Amino acid sequence: MQNVVSMALFLCCFLVFFEGTESSLRELNLSRRSQPKTGLCDALIRPSGYHCSEHVVETEDGYLLGLQRVSSSSRNGGGIQGLPFEIIHHFVLALSSSKLYSYFINYAGGDAWFLNSIGQSLGFILVDQGFDVWVGNVRGTHWSHGHISLTERSKEFWDWSWQELALYDLATMIKHVFSVTNSKVFFVGHSQGTIMALAAFTQPEIVDMVEAAALLCPISYLGHVTSPFVHRLVGLHLDQMIMALGIHQLNFRSDLCVRLVDSFCDREVECGNFLTAITGGNCCFNNSRVDFYLNYEPHPSSAKNLNHLFQMIRKGTFAMYDYGLFGNIRRYGQSNPPAFDIARIPKLLPVWMGYGGTDALADVKDVEHTLQDLKLKPELLYLSSYGHIDFLLSVRAKEDVYDAMIRFFKSSKHAAYL
Repeated sequence: MQNVVSMALFLCCFLVFFEGTESSLRELNLSRRSQPKTGLCDALIRPSGYHCSEHVVETEDGYLLGLQRVSSSSRNGGGIQGLPFEIIHHFVLALSSSKLYSYFINYAGGDAWFLNSIGQSLGFILVDQGFDVWVGNVRGTHWSHGHISLTERSKEFWDWSWQELALYDLATMIKHVFSVTNSKVFFVGHSQGTIMALAAFTQPEIVDMVEAAALLCPISYLGHVTSPFVHRLVGLHLDQMIMALGIHQLNFRSDLCVRLVDSFCDREVECGNFLTAITGGNCCFNNSRVDFYLNYEPHPSSAKNLNHLFQMIRKGTFAMYDYGLFGNIRRYGQSNPPAFDIARIPKLLPVWMGYGGTDALADVKDVEHTLQDLKLKPELLYLSSYGHIDFLLSVRAKEDVYDAMIRFFKSSKHAAYL
């Protein structure tokens, strides 16, 4: 059955790419279900009874990123309070807790931290704990706002990978929260958000604005990914095929893909098996909200970003984007792309990490590799039954994961008064 699921997913991906080339070899701009028409505040946060305001920040290379500031729920009264907090997953979400300190979280889009039930969604939980929450969204996602001069139809708009998300987007958002709140940031990231964080934290001008960090399913190495589906795509060099076809934007919100997935979910397999084929087993995923999740996820990304991630899997390194011999010499002045040396992350930075025993993307061996390279000693939470998605969308996320994370942040000398 897993082979059936894997082949269905592969066909979906391939047909989405092929369908995109019929109209243009330069982009894949397809729609999946209904595209969000309002801001994140109006779409998810205010309807749940929380205060929320929209903000826009500009990166060094001209991208306009959406930030949402979320504070105490209207039902509890109160305004902005607590330490500043920023949250990140595959792309970005940011949270704040007090007027003195900040927190940040990242995901493909900031919506990821509000898609579980209110009592199990980290964004809402942090606000209810008194944190002033900043939700960040990286370039290309539905909640960001394009570029000062480039359009989303241009290939140049999609000329980026997680390297730019780390060094430009994350840096810009942390700097903005730091500037507005006049305090350091408490950061939370999941999956690719941890790749971004670990790369960014090697840069002194960025990490100096961070008070502490929590990393869920932390990744700096991908050499031991155990997902059969991912390995199949890597082995087929699908990322290189996509780029050779001139496709720059990846948007899996294709009507064709939706019909294929819905057909298999209705007749062949449970939808959860699609996630299992990609991420590994998830013990506690809230399957009852799948249709709700799919109203918002997944967000667009770039073919270059996929290529960079697949480079990490093939080479087992944590390095900048590989442009090939001559491209590397031209850009970096050396034949190989420079590595991100996570040993440079300050030893005194408080870090908390949560990871699971069934995660096929952030494999335990790769997490151990990361821990060996770090000079700092993070506080660890290992859940043997948890998979990649459980850390975001478990029916017991608060009790199993977030309560321990919040205790870690509140134990900080700067958060002691909370």
